[in-house]
Amino acid sequence: MVGVLEAVDQRTQLVGQNRLELLLFRLDGDQVYGINVFKVKEVLRCPKLTLIPKRNPVVRGVAHIRGGTISVLDLNHATGHQPLDDIDNCFVIIAEYNRAVQGFLVRSVERIVNINWASVHPPPKGAGKDNYLTAVTDVEDRIVEIIDVEKILSEVAPRETYSLGEEIIHQSVIEVIEEHKLKVLVADDSSVARKQIKRCVEKMGIIPVLLNDGLQALEHLQALVKDGVDVSKEYIMMISDIEMPEMDGYTLTAAVRADPKLSGLHVILHTSLSGIFNQAMVEKVGANNFLAKFKPEELADLLSERVNNYCKEHSITLEPID
Repeated sequence: MVGVLEAVDQRTQLVGQNRLELLLFRLDGDQVYGINVFKVKEVLRCPKLTLIPKRNPVVRGVAHIRGGTISVLDLNHATGHQPLDDIDNCFVIIAEYNRAVQGFLVRSVERIVNINWASVHPPPKGAGKDNYLTAVTDVEDRIVEIIDVEKILSEVAPRETYSLGEEIIHQSVIEVIEEHKLKVLVADDSSVARKQIKRCVEKMGIIPVLLNDGLQALEHLQALVKDGVDVSKEYIMMISDIEMPEMDGYTLTAAVRADPKLSGLHVILHTSLSGIFNQAMVEKVGANNFLAKFKPEELADLLSERVNNYCKEHSITLEPID
C-alpha cells in the first residue's frame, strides 16, 4: 500500500503543471511515436500469439499475459502501412484505454521523456482528415507523432450505439432544457470522442459547443467573461478531456478554479485514462467529477443530475412527475 501511495503522489506532482510523460517507440522506419505513460501498464517482448478466426487484420492475435488474455493490435498496419514482420523480435506495449486492456505491437521501444503539453500541438492542417495522428511534438529536434489510438480502436472494434431510454430523461427536465436552451462546453482533441459526446448531449436536447483543446476552451471562457457573461449560467457544465495538446484538462481545470469569474463552472473530466491515479488527480485540481470513456448512459445520468442541480441553483422550478 505504501508503494501504491508513493506512486500516486509521484504522478500527481505533474498535475496542474501542464506536463506529461511519453513512452517513445518506433514502428517500421525512422519515425518516432509516443504514448502517454499513464496508459501503459507494461512493455515486453512480443509473446507467442494465438490466431483467432474472423479477426480484424489489424489484430495479430491474442496473448496470455499475467493470467489474462489480451488482443494484440499491429499499430503499423492499423495506420495504413504493411503489417510488421519478424514479430518475435518486436515489442508489445500493454495499455489501458476506455476501460479495456489492449496490446500494441511495435518494432522497438526507446525511453520515457517528460515534456510540457504546451509543446504538443495538433497535427498540421496539411495532414488531412484521414490521418491517425492526434498530436505532434518535438523531442531533441526529432518530430514525435502521437497516434490517435481511440480512432484505431473505434475502427477495429466499433462500440454498439447506445439509445438513451426515456426513463433517463424525465419530461420536466426536457422542457427546462428546451426552454432555457441549456448548453455544454466540450474540450477534446479526439474527433471520435467529440462525436460521441455530441450525439449523447444532443439526444438530451442540450446544445454542445465543441472545442479541440484546453487552451481554446480557456480562451473561450475568458472571452465570455470579458463580454460580461456569467459562464456558470452560460454552460451547465464543461466536459474536458485530460490529454490534449497545448493545455491538458488538469491545467484547464486548475485555471478555471483559480479565476473567481470562472470558478463556479461545473467541470467533468472525461478521459480514456483509467486506474488508481484519476481520483487523486481530480481532487487535486478541483474538478467536480470524473468519467471514464465511453459510457453514454453514464454521461446521460450525469447530465440529467446536473440539469436538476442547475435548476435548483438558478431557482428554476421543475414540474412534478406524475
